[in-house]
Amino acid sequence: MDHYIERVVDLLDPALNRIYNLSVEDARQRVLKGTPEAVREIDGSFALIARDGKTVRLARSMDRPMRYFLAKRTEGPALIVAERIDTINKWLEENGLTGQFHPSYTRMVPAHYVVELHLIGCPDPDPTYTRFFTPQRNRLRNDLDEIGRAYLGAMVDEVAKWLKQIPEAEPIGVCFSGGIDSGAVFVATYHAMRQLGMNLGRLKAFTLHIGDGKDLDQARQFLDKLGLGLFLEPIEATLDDIDVSETIRVVEDYKPLDIEAASMGMVLFRGIRRAYPNWRYMLDGDGGDENMKDYPIEENPELTIRSVVNNLMLYQEGWGVGRIKHSLTYSGGLSRSYTRTYAPARHFGFESLSPFTRPNVIEVAEGIPFTELSGMQVEKLYSLKGEIVARGIRAITGLEMPVYPKRRFQHGALPVEKLRRRVSGEEIELRREFLALYN
Repeated sequence: MDHYIERVVDLLDPALNRIYNLSVEDARQRVLKGTPEAVREIDGSFALIARDGKTVRLARSMDRPMRYFLAKRTEGPALIVAERIDTINKWLEENGLTGQFHPSYTRMVPAHYVVELHLIGCPDPDPTYTRFFTPQRNRLRNDLDEIGRAYLGAMVDEVAKWLKQIPEAEPIGVCFSGGIDSGAVFVATYHAMRQLGMNLGRLKAFTLHIGDGKDLDQARQFLDKLGLGLFLEPIEATLDDIDVSETIRVVEDYKPLDIEAASMGMVLFRGIRRAYPNWRYMLDGDGGDENMKDYPIEENPELTIRSVVNNLMLYQEGWGVGRIKHSLTYSGGLSRSYTRTYAPARHFGFESLSPFTRPNVIEVAEGIPFTELSGMQVEKLYSLKGEIVARGIRAITGLEMPVYPKRRFQHGALPVEKLRRRVSGEEIELRREFLALYN
């Protein structure tokens, strides 16, 4: 096979890596030659490709989409790596290889794994997957105060590290609904900025409001109860601002709840961009539900409370690599669906952080003894997030954070029945529209 000439095309933007403790090159060497423990020590946001001859290894953090495609050439295989499907397709078109392309032939690197490929020609061997992040489940004591302090402490640490990397004159925005997750992120950011001696005039809480959505009132009540109402800035929009075709094109997916959420993100980020042409840095609370296992189990016929609490990072990773239901094209769980947040922000020129996606925060969450705390009762499981987060905020910041009932971002910006006028709830329709982009 030595007569093959393999090619690796790296279309990732290295400037998007935000690694706190290593140079990008040192991090890349850990992906290439390091142990899983060495890769786990890469602290920050990254999508890395490393090569040694015909061996290529790929790894990403939860918040960085990363895809690849293996093309056939007479002289040997070409591996194209990018964050987007359409970027891969464009390269193939420009190099006369578009006839090989279909979006389902692209592969997503699953978060928390090193993917190893060998470029040895045809037929291509399967990649191998090595997990580099394996948090210990149920390691914490059954003490909600202790758990809250650990969880929010880890989250505040992640926010602080991120803030320190940002130029001191740059404004900071939080996508804010007044719910538990965005509320915790805002309070954590406010606290971290105060602790770091930063100018709080840089901070804003942006709340999307479309018609008679409930989030704006909730956001206002949340901040007013903390005496922080001056930070609120509503972003007003109308139903006509929602363009589901644009959302599908930007997010490159078709799952209804993710397209709903991404559509709201598109409207919010477009509104912020219109009001503030140079704004760049944003935070959000995506991943908080996944960490605290706070999704309606009854809405998914595949789930039981037993499967939710007994499977490692089920909501973050889906059923897991190598399982029957694992999608090679789309990975699983938040590893797949984080594009609902990342892609709209990136599309409008924002750099964003959700501290809930960081391994140090997920590690605490997976250590929570959910089985013991919930008593395997669904409603008790749902109530844990508010209890844990509020206690953690109190312990870390001294503030009494209000806790409101769970409501999805897209359903708080406007009522569900109105959302349905613009976004179909049928996956098959949305999938058909996505595939039509490549017909």
